[in-house]
Amino acid sequence: MRSSLLAGLLLALVGPGVVALLADFIADSTTGLMPRAFTLLLFVSLTVIVLWMARLQGPGFSRFGFMALRWYSIPGGLALAAFFIFIYGPAAFAALVALGLLGFQTGFDSLAGLPTWYLVIVVILVASGEEWLYRAYAIETLEKMTGRPWLAGLISLTAFTLVHLPLWGPGPALSIIVSGAIFTGLYLWRRDITLLITAHVLTDLYGIVLSRA
Repeated sequence: MRSSLLAGLLLALVGPGVVALLADFIADSTTGLMPRAFTLLLFVSLTVIVLWMARLQGPGFSRFGFMALRWYSIPGGLALAAFFIFIYGPAAFAALVALGLLGFQTGFDSLAGLPTWYLVIVVILVASGEEWLYRAYAIETLEKMTGRPWLAGLISLTAFTLVHLPLWGPGPALSIIVSGAIFTGLYLWRRDITLLITAHVLTDLYGIVLSRA
């Protein structure tokens, strides 16, 4: 059982980073859609494999964030997205400018030329997958192994931040540490992955798709 936990944890924490590095290499070497779609397929496949491994670790998905939908899950996700879009996002951008750090433009440039419909699909699949892998599965598994929720959250947050370095760079990574810490704290408090997926998807749809339309 412990070996399966370690294998699932390694896939959840390290796998997306490997896919991100491959996607960054492809973005630098080609502008074609199919190679990028291949990396998206790899990420989805990785998520499905970890989902399958989670089922083998115990009955049900409640301990991995899939619980009965709460009345506040969707409204809470909407409110959290509004906070990140209209309050945290502008404040983080201003802070990066004040510190003389590169913003998110490098990442946006790598997405230039991709069709809107494809970006929408990427945001929905990747944001949902990241929340489940890093917030639900990784935290629950690490907590089971260490017995320390705060340590589980810290390890997950560190891996989540590092995986964004290839596309966005070190400046935005500082912003992602803070936003990721908020998401991590909310998961440790409520264990509601539906709320976090809703917020993550809507925030990224606005930042990556709508704001650049």
